[in-house]
Amino acid sequence: MFWSMLAVALGFLGIAVLGVLGIRVFVEARRLGREVARTAERINRAAEELERSAAGLARDARSAPGAGSLRDEQHG
Repeated sequence: MFWSMLAVALGFLGIAVLGVLGIRVFVEARRLGREVARTAERINRAAEELERSAAGLARDARSAPGAGSLRDEQHG
């Protein structure tokens, strides 16, 4: 009788430990998901800023005096 009660108690304890570990994994997965979303947003903002800067540089390069001469020399 003692051994059967001990087995049941250990089984319950094992399930409780697995439940606690499962909750910890769930909480950490949510935290990781928030961090990934925050990082993706930062990357998107940086990409948009880079795109705006590149467009501005391209526009400035096209409007600069003599901008077409280098291109013509390379292809000509």
